[in-house]
Amino acid sequence: MYFSLIPDIKYDKKPISYPFSESNFITAKNFFRRYQIDSNMFDYAVFYKKYSVQDGEKIEDIANDYYGNPFYDWVIILTNNFINPQFSFPVNSETLRSIVEEKYGETEAYSGIHHYETIQTLSGFKQDGQDVIALEGGLVVDQKFYTSQFSYWNGLDYTIVPGNTVCNIVTNYEYEVLENEKKREIFILRNRYLGRFVEEFKINNLYSESSDFVSKRLKKTFG
Repeated sequence: MYFSLIPDIKYDKKPISYPFSESNFITAKNFFRRYQIDSNMFDYAVFYKKYSVQDGEKIEDIANDYYGNPFYDWVIILTNNFINPQFSFPVNSETLRSIVEEKYGETEAYSGIHHYETIQTLSGFKQDGQDVIALEGGLVVDQKFYTSQFSYWNGLDYTIVPGNTVCNIVTNYEYEVLENEKKREIFILRNRYLGRFVEEFKINNLYSESSDFVSKRLKKTFG
């Protein structure tokens, strides 16, 4: 379905001779023409539904469940701004292990350190009724931070603790698992807005009249 909505382009073959004939041109889909979603229409949560992708699910399966047609998978791809759906969608645990082992090697995949990450640390006192955070969690730090001392104000004096008590080691495998989990949350365009989205996509893929205009669905260009 998606490919049928993409306009065509005729481009010249090299070398060409004058006068030009139709045999000098090749017709192909114009994949260089990028579609931009109307931000006024799709910037609001009311248009979307959050969805958590399960192991083994494919984009076409979700499209079939929500839109009654697996060929509307391209709507999910565009509304989530997937550049390469193959790498933008989560994989199952078995596939992930194979990817990680190939990327880092079997040993480094599970024992190799990817980075160090802080744990949220409370100061021990309150300010305006709120706990004061001495160290934000989820910050990427280096090995020196991990092996050094960390000090913070507890409301009375400075508390000094080993760095390895306020941050964790994240292995290569753990990092890739977390990145894979982030891909599970996608946004599904609600069914009642599907028709409008498809129509807007069709309109935005029509050519305007210009020097290389042939029709609203075809233009000719010289390289």
